[in-house]
Amino acid sequence: MRQVFQTAVVVLALAVLASLIERSLAQGVETPSYPEHDDLSYYLRPDGSRAAVRTSDDWQVRRRHVLAGMEAVMGALPRPARPVPLDVQVLEEHAGEGFVRRKIAYHTDRHDRRVRVWLLVPAGASAASPRAAVLCLHQTTPAGKDSPVGLADRPTLHYALELARLGFITLSPDYPSLGEHEHEFDADEYASGSMKAIYDNLRAIDVLQSLPEVDPRRIGCIGHSLGGHNGLFTAVFDERIRCVVSCCGFTRFHKYMGGDLTGWSGPRYMPRIKERYNLSPDEMPFDFTEVIAAVAPRHVFIVAPLDDDNFEVDGVRDVVAAARPIYTLLGRPHGLQAVYPDCGHDFPDEARKAAYEFLAASLSNQH
Repeated sequence: MRQVFQTAVVVLALAVLASLIERSLAQGVETPSYPEHDDLSYYLRPDGSRAAVRTSDDWQVRRRHVLAGMEAVMGALPRPARPVPLDVQVLEEHAGEGFVRRKIAYHTDRHDRRVRVWLLVPAGASAASPRAAVLCLHQTTPAGKDSPVGLADRPTLHYALELARLGFITLSPDYPSLGEHEHEFDADEYASGSMKAIYDNLRAIDVLQSLPEVDPRRIGCIGHSLGGHNGLFTAVFDERIRCVVSCCGFTRFHKYMGGDLTGWSGPRYMPRIKERYNLSPDEMPFDFTEVIAAVAPRHVFIVAPLDDDNFEVDGVRDVVAAARPIYTLLGRPHGLQAVYPDCGHDFPDEARKAAYEFLAASLSNQH
């Protein structure tokens, strides 16, 4: 018995040590200062000299620098050796049109607090017949998770509901501070609301992979506006996400509101943009060109309306043009797709249809 106890203590100590080392490494990665973020053809050596990105291994060096730049702004991604147990509970269940809608609750990063999400499970999904699943992230709305499942807001944003009708399992969480997710950003341990949301989303993927009805190898993500960039950020840090649809989610920082990054610097987003980087695109250690490229070779589908008054479309075109060579380098020349509907800040019917076809193809068993 004593030997078993001593072994357990050693295992626990090693796990704690591994966690501390991992966190130290994550926080200690030097972030090279790139003079521009739209040129992905090189990476910086430790001495500051440039080396051409010609191979996948070359790109992985630059990609590590991208992640370090994102963490410099957002704070370090939590990497606990033993995450808080999810302990999933079913709170409500409702019959839908060909699916069941369940409100479930689980822990993400605290034992004393649960987040609540909507889970939509199509009829026929089972352990014997698992389905592809999609994490559905909402826009900035007080309704939070009720929006994508069709309980609030306009029909063009009910993508979780529509995907469930198409046979996908969908999970729709609240962004921290919206819906039922009460959260005080100034009182938590995160450096940004963005990183808090990313970690919550990683735990949402844990939930999906724990469900017998879900094929754990076929998980995608879709989001509009806030959800559009939230999904991209999450996919950069979680490679279990096989593909991403981002609608009205971003533009180059230099073309966001004429280069004024105030809108990105609030507690819900990334306060360090103001505190450390003076609201200046020139001082930012990352941009969306790198974010999109960092998802490769996984697939990304972008919806960028021509008249989006929040995320300027020319900046999106810049990002797509600069990131596309990385997809080609990694053997996915068609892995980055974009459509530019003639509308404002919305997710119109034809764009949603194309997005759903993209998800079906990207999450197919043959892909």
